[in-house]
Amino acid sequence: MRLHGTQRINEQGHLEIGGCDTVNLAQEFGTPLYIMDEAHIREICRRYYQSFTQGLKNAEVIYASKAFSTMAMCRIINQEGLGLDVVSGGELYTALQADFPAERIYFHGNNKSAEELAMALKAGVGRIVVDNFYEMSLLNDLAQGMNQKANILLRVTPGIEAHTHEYIQTGQIDSKFGFTLSNGTADRALDLALSSANLVVKGVHAHIGSQIFELESFSHEVRVMIQYMADIYERTGSLLEELNLGGGFGIYYASGDEPAQIEDYAKIVRNALEDACEKHKFPIPKIIIEPGRSIVGTAGTTLYTIGSIKEIPGIRKYIAVDGGMADNPRPALYQARYEAVLANRAAEENAEEVSITGKCCESGDMLIWDINLPKVQSGDLLAVSCTGAYNYSMSSNYNRLPRPAAIFAEGGKADVIVKRENYSDLLRNDVLPERLAHLPMASR
Repeated sequence: MRLHGTQRINEQGHLEIGGCDTVNLAQEFGTPLYIMDEAHIREICRRYYQSFTQGLKNAEVIYASKAFSTMAMCRIINQEGLGLDVVSGGELYTALQADFPAERIYFHGNNKSAEELAMALKAGVGRIVVDNFYEMSLLNDLAQGMNQKANILLRVTPGIEAHTHEYIQTGQIDSKFGFTLSNGTADRALDLALSSANLVVKGVHAHIGSQIFELESFSHEVRVMIQYMADIYERTGSLLEELNLGGGFGIYYASGDEPAQIEDYAKIVRNALEDACEKHKFPIPKIIIEPGRSIVGTAGTTLYTIGSIKEIPGIRKYIAVDGGMADNPRPALYQARYEAVLANRAAEENAEEVSITGKCCESGDMLIWDINLPKVQSGDLLAVSCTGAYNYSMSSNYNRLPRPAAIFAEGGKADVIVKRENYSDLLRNDVLPERLAHLPMASR
């Protein structure tokens, strides 16, 4: 397993994260356990901030909180000087409860409810990214009723198909997101927004997908969007001042992944921006980017305890852990790949090929196929790396499994940021109707 951030193998042969021995973490907090490397998160935030806000004349980095949203995470993002991207009332509420400055919040989503939009207007979020005509009309009416003007970005589908999994492509023409550029829908949306009394169009937004390794995809996105902004100015006389390029920067998960450097990402955006603006005689707009996965992905590790072991001679050896698709649905959703190590025997040489399965009652509950590990024993600890993004966010109570705890590890100390659920938590929203409370058992 490739080590990331502060991960190291300590003198006891154990995996260590943030100066904390994972064997001790398992004893103190139990498993499954989400371990977040706080120093690594902060380092990546600073690299983004320095590369974009210092490399470009006018830029802002905002964290896509859907990757990992907790109050503690919002506090770190605020401390590091980044803005925040939310996509639901729940994510917005989390940010506000963490005292995140509302003016640095961008509100996304393709089906925001009236309640969510009203919440955003009342809080005074910085930008609302309008995704469709229904939302545009709804937002204008709500803003009028609240005697406000909403600052918006229009989400545009630029027709760029980034080379990534089809489930996480968003920039192509056939997408549930945004106003399509090529068929004139985006132009109609812009004209309507400009004529809406309670909407102020600040700029445009585009997002071409996730887990992108080819930097040229971002360069192409810049060129397409600057041309569109120049066309808008020529056609309407409206000079839009902001261009949000979305996120999508890829990270390392497993062997074969070759992500670029953040600094190179910033450089290619800057070069494409300068070239496109010079070509179209268009003033350089404020650039906004929305990294999420690339801020927290490699900073997260999930720690499991190994239970049952099943060997089918000549076919496969299954190693079962005390979690699975309920705490990490990504392999089942889109064949995500991961690396792992025996956290309590991390210095030992590999001795066998096994496959890691979860405990959910599904044949598809497989975390890792065909991985080489030391001779595995029940009770060993398995650490799966690069689980910081979309694992906790997408976790569920399938099979009535309580969600794991999450901790920040830093400087040899560990702090709980999400408490482990217990069985009582699973029932906290259950309601037993009175008519069923005293119903006798049916006689057979």
